[in-house]
Amino acid sequence: MFGNSPTKADDMQVTDKDRELLAILSENARMSTATIARRLGLSRTTVQARIERLEREGVIAGYGVRLSESYEKGLVRAHVLITIAPRALSRVTPELAAIGEIRMLHSVSGSFDLIAVVAASSISELDLLIDRIGEIEGVEKTLSSIILSTRIDR
Repeated sequence: MFGNSPTKADDMQVTDKDRELLAILSENARMSTATIARRLGLSRTTVQARIERLEREGVIAGYGVRLSESYEKGLVRAHVLITIAPRALSRVTPELAAIGEIRMLHSVSGSFDLIAVVAASSISELDLLIDRIGEIEGVEKTLSSIILSTRIDR
């Protein structure tokens, strides 16, 4: 998003102040630069320069929306474990990426190849979503577990 490249990753130098800045941005990425500067005890221009450097170096890859707990509580979330056919990963991944209800997709070791973290508006929508994932050419098997609650979220 901000011009990060694989060669830049080796050059990243993140200081303790940068880590503090990243923690503040993780809490609220829309916080004003002036407010962040006050919290860090730095000037506004120094904070802005640090943010720009972190973006340029690829430490900050982008910004997103964090949904409220009340909205999230209304969703049915699940982990969908996916086994794919040999050499089908490059075909299956873009199709999974096109499904908006898939929040995260992890490559994993073990008897499954991928784990998708999904969110749907109801159990019936989740059922349709899991069927949709299973119908993708190259997906051999799925196993799903509904998330009942989140005990730790960092």
